[in-house]
Amino acid sequence: MTNFSTMLKTLLVALFVLASSSLVVTGQAPSPDDKPEQIIKRAIEVVGGDRYLGVQTIIGRGLYTPFSEGLSQVPLKFVDYIVFPDKERTEFIGNGIRTIQVNFADQGWVFDGAVKTLTDQKPEQVQVFKFVFRVTIENLLRGVWRKDGAKLSYVGRREAGLAKRNETIKLTYPNGFWIEYEFGAKDGLPAKIIYLRQHKNIESGEMEEALEEDRLLKPITIDGITAPWIVDHFVAGKQSSRVAYESLEYNKPVADSLFVKPASVKAVK
Repeated sequence: MTNFSTMLKTLLVALFVLASSSLVVTGQAPSPDDKPEQIIKRAIEVVGGDRYLGVQTIIGRGLYTPFSEGLSQVPLKFVDYIVFPDKERTEFIGNGIRTIQVNFADQGWVFDGAVKTLTDQKPEQVQVFKFVFRVTIENLLRGVWRKDGAKLSYVGRREAGLAKRNETIKLTYPNGFWIEYEFGAKDGLPAKIIYLRQHKNIESGEMEEALEEDRLLKPITIDGITAPWIVDHFVAGKQSSRVAYESLEYNKPVADSLFVKPASVKAVK
C-alpha cells in the first residue's frame, strides 16, 4: 500500500505553485535564453499569480486508481494535506484498509493498515519523496532548482492534439538528470512533465531507466487558483495511475497534530 503514496505524491505536489514573479510583456521576440523564463513567468500568472503566493495550506480529496497492463484497478479514496513549506500527509482508504504516509522536512513516518504497523521512514524513502518534489511543476516555478545549479533551456513546440501545441522547456542538473516541462502554447497552462527514472527489473533484478510522464488534465479554477483535477501517470508509455480530484481547498486550517507520529498503532487517528 505504501508505494501508492509514493506514486500519488509524484502527482499531487505538481499542482501547487508558490513562486513570486510577474509577467513581462515586450514587443520583441525573446532570445532562446530568455524564452524559458518568459514561459515560466506566464505560467505563474495563468495558474493564479498573487493568489498562489498567499497559499499556505492545501487539502485535496479524490480517487487514486492504479493501472496494470493498461487496465484500471480498484480505486482508492485519498485525502492529502499540504502545509508549506515542508509538510505533507497522504491517507488512502480501500477495502476497509487505511494507509498513511507523512513527510516533514527530512523525516517521515508510515502507518500500514494492512499489517497494522507504524514505522519511521527509511532514508531511501525520504529520498524518494525529495525526488518526487524535484520533478514537479512547483519545483520549476518556485525556482528551487536554481540553488542546485540546474540549467534551463528551450526545446521548442510539440504537437499536443488537434490544432494544439505545447511550448517545451528543459531543466538539466549538473549530474545530467533532466526534466522536460510542457505548457499550452495558447493558454500557458502546465500540460505535461517528462523525465527518466531508474526502476528495478523484476526479472533480472538490475536497475533500468524508464521514461515517466505526467499528463495534467481538466484544469479547474477555485478561488482564483487553477489546477489540473485529473493527472495521468505513465511509465515506459503505459499508464500506471490516475488521480481524479473531487475537491481542492486552499488556506484551510490544518492541525499540527496530523504530522506528529502517534505513540502506537492504537493511537493512530
